[in-house]
Amino acid sequence: MIPYADQVFAPVDLDHQVERIAGGNETEVYRTDDRRHVVKVKGDLGGSLQEALACARAMRAAADQFVACLGLEHTIPSSYVVARDSTGRAQVLVLQPFVDRAQPLYDVDYDELNQEERAHVATQLREIVRRALTFYGATGNMPDLYGRTSTSSDERARLNAPHMLPWRLWSFLVQRNLLRSHNLLLTAAPERRLVLIDYDFVRRGRLYRAIYYTIRWMLFWRDHALIMLMRHGRDVPKREPQRD
Repeated sequence: MIPYADQVFAPVDLDHQVERIAGGNETEVYRTDDRRHVVKVKGDLGGSLQEALACARAMRAAADQFVACLGLEHTIPSSYVVARDSTGRAQVLVLQPFVDRAQPLYDVDYDELNQEERAHVATQLREIVRRALTFYGATGNMPDLYGRTSTSSDERARLNAPHMLPWRLWSFLVQRNLLRSHNLLLTAAPERRLVLIDYDFVRRGRLYRAIYYTIRWMLFWRDHALIMLMRHGRDVPKREPQRD
């Protein structure tokens, strides 16, 4: 457990301890002990106060766009805070409500869903993809519906190292699919609502974004076939294997 007194968490003004529950490509994710809030630390995007502020404003703008893209039924509110860590470096924190009794699609056992629930999940996924592609056609941007995960900050740093590029490409092109998304949560029955919890955006240049989103567009067609197989009770691709 990490105490509230740690300097980077102080501006959030939570009278609780926080526990690391997940990690992503550039994020460490913590949950408060009352299970009401999630605090995401974007340590890699910090630096000077001006740099952190610029990152926070860009992230706020992207989140607003993605909420408009997917609608309130598939998104959650996010607040952005700039804080200094124990070294004096400014970092961006994201504060979100904790979605209780929900699980990432990555962890869902589709065999436990009945036919009606499978159809409901499939309908939502198809609508989310439709909205994302419409948004891409209008803006040249789209939310990350897939996501990556890491078990610790050390693993996150290792997976982002240059020598892991072949693994990242293999994971991006082959292993990941929407039915095993880390960024989409499925709420508990009877609601069974899909919720996007990550609002990061691609920060690289225009050419990189064009290639990245073109590949995503093609992978959506593959995933559409997997979604329809799931809807009709067929086997769902297994989770990604553990990393060495």
